[in-house]
Amino acid sequence: MTSLSERWAALQERIARACARAGRDPSAIRVVAVTKGVPIERIAEAYALGLRDFGENYWQEARSKLDALPHDIRWHFIGHLQTNKVKYVVGRFALIQSVDRVSLLEEVQRVASKRGLRQPVLIEVRLAEVAERAGVSFVDAPALIERTLAMPNLILQGLMGIAPFTDDVPTIRTAFRKLRQLYEQLPAQNRQWLSMGMSHDFEIAIEEGSTMLRLGTALFGERA
Repeated sequence: MTSLSERWAALQERIARACARAGRDPSAIRVVAVTKGVPIERIAEAYALGLRDFGENYWQEARSKLDALPHDIRWHFIGHLQTNKVKYVVGRFALIQSVDRVSLLEEVQRVASKRGLRQPVLIEVRLAEVAERAGVSFVDAPALIERTLAMPNLILQGLMGIAPFTDDVPTIRTAFRKLRQLYEQLPAQNRQWLSMGMSHDFEIAIEEGSTMLRLGTALFGERA
């Protein structure tokens, strides 16, 4: 059975090779360890290896982890965020990566304003035209970006996307490239994170300009 430290070392090597192919510096890539379904003890083990960014999909699962683990962890909310859960997430997560609609945007702004803080966010863009996929469409993304930039209590730090679920590399590459093109249209101060690339496609994402990877299975192995 492969240990977590061995998995992490192998991932770092793969990231370095992908960066070499793309002429990029590996230090420019941030890894968010996706901890959905991962027990606290396993997350603590990853923390001990030096990982500091962890991503959760559901508030109900995240709440106990946030209290039990070290407070210098940078938590990322990466799942579909229901409007009625915003009050739990704002201010507790270093970055909300999944803002994808006006109603959610306005609720994050309302709660952040009420608490007197500024909440960093990413706009999630839908990279596959599948009805059940979260994310704003490419057509509607510019308008949502503009509204986000106008919100005084939000800090837009970039874009997030999930590639089409396929093994066809050109399809994945095209989707990532399209998201990067949109990202490059953001004002310079809002181009901090281009969050694209997961366990099955992160090397392609690096080659297409990703600055943030969301890795779960590749790091922790298959979960029940």
